[in-house]
Amino acid sequence: MQIEDIALTMTPGLGLKGIVHLLEVFGDAAHIFAASREELIHRAELREQVADELLRKSGFAMAKRELKHCERHNIRAIASTDAEYPALLRETPDYPHVLYIQGNPEALSGRTLSVVGTRTATPYGQSETRRLVGQLAERIPNLSIISGLAFGIDVAAHRAAIEYSLPTVAVLANPLPDITPVQHTDVARELLRSGGALLSELHSQTRIKGVHYLARNRLIAGLSAGCIVVESPAGGGSLVTAQYADDYHRTVMAVPGRISDRNSIGTNHLIRTQKARLVTSASDIVSELMWDLGEDPVTFREKPATTDLTRDEAGLLGCFRTSDPLSFDELHDLTGVEAGELSALLIGLELAGAVRQLPGNRYMKL
Repeated sequence: MQIEDIALTMTPGLGLKGIVHLLEVFGDAAHIFAASREELIHRAELREQVADELLRKSGFAMAKRELKHCERHNIRAIASTDAEYPALLRETPDYPHVLYIQGNPEALSGRTLSVVGTRTATPYGQSETRRLVGQLAERIPNLSIISGLAFGIDVAAHRAAIEYSLPTVAVLANPLPDITPVQHTDVARELLRSGGALLSELHSQTRIKGVHYLARNRLIAGLSAGCIVVESPAGGGSLVTAQYADDYHRTVMAVPGRISDRNSIGTNHLIRTQKARLVTSASDIVSELMWDLGEDPVTFREKPATTDLTRDEAGLLGCFRTSDPLSFDELHDLTGVEAGELSALLIGLELAGAVRQLPGNRYMKL
C-alpha cells in the first residue's frame, strides 16, 4: 500500500465506483496519479474538475495525516491492489479501495460467513446463533465469522466465535480505533486477542453519518461467501445485508422462527419468498455453501452416477459452457423454451445430479 492509494480515496469528486473505474483503466493508484490530463479526461472519461483534482494531488495532505494516524494506533491500511485484500470483496462492484484493519488480516483469507440479525434479539435467537456457530466450528476449522458488533445477534455471533476458537471480524461503521457501540469494547478487545480483526472502510477524517451503517452492511455481505439471518422483524439492517448478499450472488440463509414472533417476520418472509435458504444446522449451511465438496467445489465435486438424459435435457445442459451459474431468465433466453417446460427440464437435470439450484433462481452445472 502506497500513499497514492489513500490519497486516491481522499480526492474530491471521486466516489467508490469512480475509483473502481480508474483502477480498471490504469491498474493502480500510482499510474492514476502519473496519468496526463488528456488521459484522465479522454481515456478515463473523467470530468475536467475531477481530473484537475488528481493532477493537483489534492488528497495527499490528508493522506499523509492518515498514515501518521495509522502508525499511532497500529492500524493497517490495505489497498485493493494488495495481495492481502479480501478476494471476495474485490468481486463486488462497489468495493472500497482501502480497508483499515486492526488485528489479523489473515482472518479474512479463509472461508468466511456472515451472521446477522436484529438488535433486539430474543433468547431463542441468541441460543440458535451460539448453537450454529459451535456446530460450524466442529465442521469448518478455518472459518471466520463476520458481523457488525451491534447489539443483539451480531455480538452474539462474535461471542460464540470467540467461545469456540474461531476468528471473527467486526465490520464497523466508524473509523478505527474507536469502537461502536462503546459497550462492546471488551468484546472487540477479546476478538483481537483471539486472532480476529476490526475492519472499517472509513479513514479517521471522515464525518460520521447514518448512511455509513448501510454502507457497512454491504461490506459484511461482500466479505462473506454466505450470509445467515438469524432473527429479523419486517424491516432492519440485517435484511439490507441479506439484500446486498443476494445482489452479490452470495448464498443467503435464514433460521426460521415461530410465525407469531415479531422477530421472525423478516426471516420467515425471506424463506417464503425464496430469497433465503432455510437452515437449521451446520450441515444445512455447509451443504448450501458446498463446503462439503472440498476447497474447490467445481474441481473436487464427486461425479454423480451416470444417468441417461433425454435429448432436451442434454441440450439444456449444453447451455452451461462454464462453471459459472446461469439464472432461469438467462436459460430461458438461451433456449427459447417455454417457462413451464424449462422448469420441468431443470427438475430432471437436478434429479439426475447434473445441475444444482442456487439462491436467486440460479443453476450451476455439476
